[in-house]
Amino acid sequence: MSLNIFKDLKVIELAGVLAGPSVGYFFAELGAKVIKIENPQANGDVTRSWKLKTEDPKNDYSAYFWSVNAFKEFISLDVLIPSQLQKLYELVKGADIIITNYKKGDDEKLKVDYSTLSKINPKIIYASINGFGNDSPRTAYDLILQAESGFMFMNGEANSQPVKMPVALIDILAGHQLKEAILIALINLYKNNKGSHLTVSLFDSAIAALANQATNWLIAGHLPKSSGSLHPNIAPYGELFETKDNHLITFAIGSNRQFKNLCELIQYPTLSKDSKYLTNQSRVLNRIQLYHILYNYIKQFNFKELYDKCLLYEIPVGKIRNLKEVFELPEAKAMILNFEHDKKKLATVSGISFKFIK
Repeated sequence: MSLNIFKDLKVIELAGVLAGPSVGYFFAELGAKVIKIENPQANGDVTRSWKLKTEDPKNDYSAYFWSVNAFKEFISLDVLIPSQLQKLYELVKGADIIITNYKKGDDEKLKVDYSTLSKINPKIIYASINGFGNDSPRTAYDLILQAESGFMFMNGEANSQPVKMPVALIDILAGHQLKEAILIALINLYKNNKGSHLTVSLFDSAIAALANQATNWLIAGHLPKSSGSLHPNIAPYGELFETKDNHLITFAIGSNRQFKNLCELIQYPTLSKDSKYLTNQSRVLNRIQLYHILYNYIKQFNFKELYDKCLLYEIPVGKIRNLKEVFELPEAKAMILNFEHDKKKLATVSGISFKFIK
């Protein structure tokens, strides 16, 4: 199936930073005409200025900006000027989707709220992202949501200070939630010829993503705390091991069969029969002792030998790779999208990981 599936769709993006623009980027990749409206008084999307210290200060963009803004059309409009607001209204007449991320009340103040725009285009799908719900005026950045939703409390090494994740994951998750809502709204539009008003909050998206950590608390009364990469329900899972040639690896042993295979691989088959490690729960109870045993055995193997054998034995293993190493992998290379801006060759990563087989 062609990835131009949305070639007849027109999207107006009134959103900035990451969450909202990631939704526009999704539709742009799938062939939609996505028009990003930027305020010239603010020098456009704020992420244009979020430059690494190594980036050219003369560029009107940052590497961060291109993570979710490739393949869009950029129009500079100050909607506080009536004539420019009218230009936006003209665009809305022929649009299918509006994406916003205004704080409470700002959309009405700027006259770009759902009530106003739906009168111009009754079939419009108005999709907005906010921080803490429709009634909250709080300014929301991903870091604040990671703090408020429990992610930072759980993240980091044992006894360390809370640590944020290295990507704005809550923004990304909220973007996915809004994509899903828009796709449902599109089905409703095609079936019932009606527009929709959708909202997604960063906070709700974060809570929805707590998954097993939430139920560990809600059902089992277990308060998740920072424990590095260790999984509270599975062992060995997340412990770091060093190979003979100094590569860091980790295992995700999710079943007794996988643990048995690992013990056979390291030539210690009786370990899987020891009562202290016979079941997953017993391995969780005795994970520290188990870790030291496995560490000493794994240290005897070179990385490639161990890695290849793990794949052969169907043992979930991963090498700790930096991004240079990641983008040397053919699977990662296939996700790179090349494009040009002002005659400069640039690259970003596709926001789409699914593939249509037929």
